[in-house]
Amino acid sequence: MEKNILVEFGKRLKALRLSKGLKQVEMAKIMGITDRNYQRYEYGLINVPATTLNFFADFFGVTTDYLLGRGE
Repeated sequence: MEKNILVEFGKRLKALRLSKGLKQVEMAKIMGITDRNYQRYEYGLINVPATTLNFFADFFGVTTDYLLGRGE
């Protein structure tokens, strides 16, 4: 993924998380990862594995294309 894709992904992920009223630490717990690792997704610092991308899409009820900034 290019850096701008990761940044867009992070923005959309954060907006979706906030729309559910969840904190970063709560999302991390749901996913079974550290809150620091989850933060790296929202900050666009690390690539997102396909399985994690699919998890986010299913959890938030959106498409993977949407998360990657490929759709509105």
